[in-house]
Amino acid sequence: MTFRVAVAPLLLLSGAVSAQVAAPPPPAKQAPDAGMPALAPWDKPPIKGVWSDATQTPDARAKALVAAMTTDEKHTLVFGYFGTDFPISRYIAPKAALEGSAGYVPAILRLGIPAQFQTDAGVGVATQGGAKVKRGRTALPSGLAIAASWDRDVARAGGAMIGDEARRSGFNVMLAGGVNLLREPRNGRNFEYGGEDPVLASSIVAQQVIGIQSNHVVSTIKHYAFNDQETDRNTGNSVIDHSAARVSDLLAFQLAIEQAKPGSIMCSYNRVDGTHACENTWLLTDVLRRDWGFKGYVMSDWGAAHSTVAAATAGLDQDSGFPFDSKPFFGRPLREAIDQGTVKPAQLDLMVERILYGMFAQGLFEHPLQQQPIDMVGHAAVTRAAAEAGTVLLKNARNLLPLTASAKRIAIIGGHADKGVLAGGGSSLVYPAEGNAVPGIAPTFWPGPVMYYPSSPMAEIQRQAPGAVVRYADGNDPAAAAALAKDSDVVIVFATQWAGESFDVAMALDGKQDALIDAIGDANRNTVVVLETGGPVMMPWLDKVGAVLAAWYPGTAGGAAIANVLTGKVNPSGRLPVTFPRGVDQLPDPAVPHSGDVVYREGATVGYKWFDAKAFKPLFPFGYGLSYTQFAGSGLKAGVANGAITARFQMRNTGARAGAAIGQIYVSPVAGGWEAPKRLGGFAKVALAPGASKSASVTVDPRLLATWDEAGQQWRIAGGAYRVMLGTSAADIVQTVTVTVPARTMPATWRAR
Repeated sequence: MTFRVAVAPLLLLSGAVSAQVAAPPPPAKQAPDAGMPALAPWDKPPIKGVWSDATQTPDARAKALVAAMTTDEKHTLVFGYFGTDFPISRYIAPKAALEGSAGYVPAILRLGIPAQFQTDAGVGVATQGGAKVKRGRTALPSGLAIAASWDRDVARAGGAMIGDEARRSGFNVMLAGGVNLLREPRNGRNFEYGGEDPVLASSIVAQQVIGIQSNHVVSTIKHYAFNDQETDRNTGNSVIDHSAARVSDLLAFQLAIEQAKPGSIMCSYNRVDGTHACENTWLLTDVLRRDWGFKGYVMSDWGAAHSTVAAATAGLDQDSGFPFDSKPFFGRPLREAIDQGTVKPAQLDLMVERILYGMFAQGLFEHPLQQQPIDMVGHAAVTRAAAEAGTVLLKNARNLLPLTASAKRIAIIGGHADKGVLAGGGSSLVYPAEGNAVPGIAPTFWPGPVMYYPSSPMAEIQRQAPGAVVRYADGNDPAAAAALAKDSDVVIVFATQWAGESFDVAMALDGKQDALIDAIGDANRNTVVVLETGGPVMMPWLDKVGAVLAAWYPGTAGGAAIANVLTGKVNPSGRLPVTFPRGVDQLPDPAVPHSGDVVYREGATVGYKWFDAKAFKPLFPFGYGLSYTQFAGSGLKAGVANGAITARFQMRNTGARAGAAIGQIYVSPVAGGWEAPKRLGGFAKVALAPGASKSASVTVDPRLLATWDEAGQQWRIAGGAYRVMLGTSAADIVQTVTVTVPARTMPATWRAR
């Protein structure tokens, strides 16, 4: 979800990689009117029917309930309101909506249909910036940080935690589940998503959605589809070959939907092949419904609907976030379209049935909402563990980390590390209960405020190193910072890149931090750089520093998590969910993000596949990450059954510390013919004590061995020899075996059991 105002834009994009906050436009001349029916008051017990019987299937209950609804009641269910007052358009949120919320769909009391209370987003229960009172809640690390854990259990636990907070806060719909592939490292919303590979992104995001929905909260999976940059996102046109789409971005959505069974899909802002995603028949009907068999409902992103007849007939079920569209398309215009016969009444019934199916499937009827206290201490422990699991050790020369007792003088420089840790901006922003640790940094309104969670890495380091003298410099004076560094045993620089919704960023640290780190590295080679970023950044100073940690946006307890990794209380086990390029010249299109048509000439060759295909050496490869111990993979064996490859291998901890290894299985046809030399087929994370070894197995979905035949609308596996590779990253293959896979075709509707 996002802010997008129909009457006037809030943001003026300046170039490809930056945004400027514009002065608020003048108020509209009159308050917006959706033209929605006012349902008659109902003060009796709800009418009962087949839909009241929880032993019936969601399909049967939804069909029965639709048959009992009046036309006005059906129209009520397909139209959603923004849950927060919006003075720019003189919009006043419905009284029943929750303060500061993303959305609200009224209850239908006559039939016992609960209201839908909708909240952003993937890292926790957000509060919209216009709200007078901010809802203090627990923030997970960014989606990219969760993906960096390569840990399904961590993802599921995090989802369960934020789903619990949503329910206890009075919400039963969560606008989470961002699975868009990271094609463009400069996309301002990369931090919300799950990385560059369909297998990893779908696995992690699906588990988070499963965790959310375990609380009887509907979760979306979003933003469907190809929403890969923020520049010109409302009218920009994503152009991609459909065969390439099926084995890349769409495959990520497909696998996540199959695993998680989300109640809803949120369609995106951009156009695809010239048609907006929320009225795109190919996306919403042909692929999502016909081929994938999705039974839930499709909601529009806030301001992403652009029509009534086209959207309804293409497969949009709920027009969300009034008043952000240019018209209330599923308000009065939908009623008029049905009266005129341009939208059939049966289409409205189908839209309502899909919404009810999603609500029944997730237990919204049987589990009414009741606001309750939240275990903030327990939830902080969940988010701290997630941040620790997603921290990636990128460099550790001379075993500089973990910090040792010999470090008596520790300099901490930059990043407001004396106060807290950075968060991403936009609609996903979760406000901390204690308030912003560093208030007043521009922009202070949309897509801000720039938020620092009050979890100070410096305070945690001081607590864990009581015998050391810890000194801080803000880094605004590079000469003073370099002098402090020179007078210290070890230096920890906190380097930041603020990213957020509605703008794209440079693939670099903000401001003059590169020059600062360069000067500090010259002054003291025992320099550790902790990156708090929304995605990959270039590191021109890399050779001058001893260690680098990617901490991403680490969430509510991020300061404690970073300190635990730096001091060795926690052994880093994260691996990169995205390739770190050396520069923009290694990207498929160095010129994007830009307005207009965005042509994916690289097709399905996304991320590490592009680097493999072009024989480029990245700064750090996909799947890469160091540890304070050492691991060895061996014993790789593979076989084929029912068209699927199963790989078995062993991971051994050959070092002196407990840690977690991630065995990555890559596959490729010996004869070639794919978009790239290899694809990730699966992965397994194994916790190991020193000297211990464990066996693991990975089964590769047959679709990962296939290409998409657009003419035949089917998956096609070429028979022959296939390499099965065990790697520690996309660039480090430690063992390879070969298997023979029979030729095979599978229909578009095929799915793994």
